[in-house]
Amino acid sequence: MKTDRYLFLEEHIPEKARYPVIDAHNHLWGRGDAQVIVSTMDEVGVAAFCDVTANALITFTDDGYRIDGSSIDEFFNTYSVPFPGRFYCFTLSSFAGSPEKPLYADVGTFVESAVSILRDHVNRGARGLKILKEFGLSFRNARGGLICIDDPGFSPLWSEAGKLGVPVLIHQSDPYGFFQPDTPENEHYETLQKNPSWKFAGPEYPGKEELIQRRDRIIQAHRNTTFILPHVANFPENLSSVARLLDDNRNVYIDLSARLDELGRQPYTAREFCITYQDRIVFGSDMPADIGTSKAMYRTYFRFLETFDEGFYSPTYNGTFETHRWPICGIGLSDEVLKKIYYKNIVTIIPGLKEELGSLLPD
Repeated sequence: MKTDRYLFLEEHIPEKARYPVIDAHNHLWGRGDAQVIVSTMDEVGVAAFCDVTANALITFTDDGYRIDGSSIDEFFNTYSVPFPGRFYCFTLSSFAGSPEKPLYADVGTFVESAVSILRDHVNRGARGLKILKEFGLSFRNARGGLICIDDPGFSPLWSEAGKLGVPVLIHQSDPYGFFQPDTPENEHYETLQKNPSWKFAGPEYPGKEELIQRRDRIIQAHRNTTFILPHVANFPENLSSVARLLDDNRNVYIDLSARLDELGRQPYTAREFCITYQDRIVFGSDMPADIGTSKAMYRTYFRFLETFDEGFYSPTYNGTFETHRWPICGIGLSDEVLKKIYYKNIVTIIPGLKEELGSLLPD
């Protein structure tokens, strides 16, 4: 029994997910210990884990995170080969670099290289292409110009992903409050004080709506390519707009990663949304699986999806519970919907993934 402001609430925290889970959006933060990650997965019922940035090293820093390029061989040698069926990956292709350096001098040459790397990594086992939020916010060319995701020069890359049959996991924009002044009235004020690199309200950045419009233009121009839009299409604050996006674009799916706080404060709307779009949603956490709070992190996701519990708290962006903004409520989804979100939808999106994961998933 838990009390919060003199409200007595029963807790129904799942030790394991009701059905096997594929964490379809995560990173091997700092190249975490594979055995520790697998142990966490086993304890909470996560069958498989996707590192969406397999050719980069992503590490947390004092004010956010850092991106460094690395070889995709390290992922295969350290994770997927020693633990068959437990890990799969996406590639960043040529985008696995720090935004502090120019991305390219010539867009045509860069995209030609990006297409070549994508083909090579897919041939070696990568299951998709990941595009970081830095593409649109901070990646610049050699002249110092901001690179926009709907630049026609990148069109061959989106088309190639469609030809290869792999999805593009494309992150554009961030929480609504990150684009608003970081005053105490901003509901993300504490987060923005701790992570000043996540402030995008200045004139040097495009607005949130502009970034989303740019993303949507490439989705509409590449109907033969499948796009997965993380973090509830990066607009969980406006589920009506996400619903319209899904209605208008059959090549779009979303994941739920790192947005339980936004969904859990509107549980009636979120539940109806998840039921209506049950065939278009995949599970993801985007939080470390090898730290002390990892099991609690996963169980909070399952509690949100499986129960009608009230007044509990979601993990913050780094997978800990050190801060919170408001309590959330569970949305109690049916078994049929849970199975789709937990594993059925992602294996439908990615041909051959079910076979790769083998007996870990039900028939």
